[in-house]
Amino acid sequence: MLIQGLFYLFATILVLGALGVIGSRNPVYSALALVLCFVTSAAIWLLLEAEFLAVVLVLVYVGAVMVLFLFVVMMLDINLAELRQGFTRFAWLGWLTALAVIMEIVGVVWVRGALGIDAGHGGSPEPANYSNTLELGRVLYTRYAYPLELAAMLLLVAIIAAIALTLRHRAAYKQQDVNAQVAVQRAERLRIVRMDAEGGP
Repeated sequence: MLIQGLFYLFATILVLGALGVIGSRNPVYSALALVLCFVTSAAIWLLLEAEFLAVVLVLVYVGAVMVLFLFVVMMLDINLAELRQGFTRFAWLGWLTALAVIMEIVGVVWVRGALGIDAGHGGSPEPANYSNTLELGRVLYTRYAYPLELAAMLLLVAIIAAIALTLRHRAAYKQQDVNAQVAVQRAERLRIVRMDAEGGP
């Protein structure tokens, strides 16, 4: 009973945090609401006895990815006035996406018997010597090895894109031209001046 109550409490906070992510006009507030979503999701995973996933979610996403998001948002210098003007332009796409997600969740719960999923019961308790980290490693590096590599490549592309966005041209931005520095000649940078010694004839 206590676990179910905690689950509904965390689920409510998670839904409110998700609404804050998509409803906030300030991108910094959206990122902070996403941090709340990550922490609450970690708490739900703790209820499912998935301690490793909960710790990784907090350390990796909250401690590293969200810090990167905040730095990127601040370095991009987003025009909030222009962002507020175009907020409702793509609202129909957001509603369609939300409707599709809701239909998928309802479909899984509705046909839980056919899919082998029973939403009325939580996870069964595991023995004391059970290691979910070991089981997760076995599944990731055997059955889902290729999807794991594809996800790593996707994250690499996202990091490169974020760096490229921060290096866009600005009015007061100075950028080094490495090719021009390497191709420079000695005569263009060095001038030898001969002077007579002081006190000489």
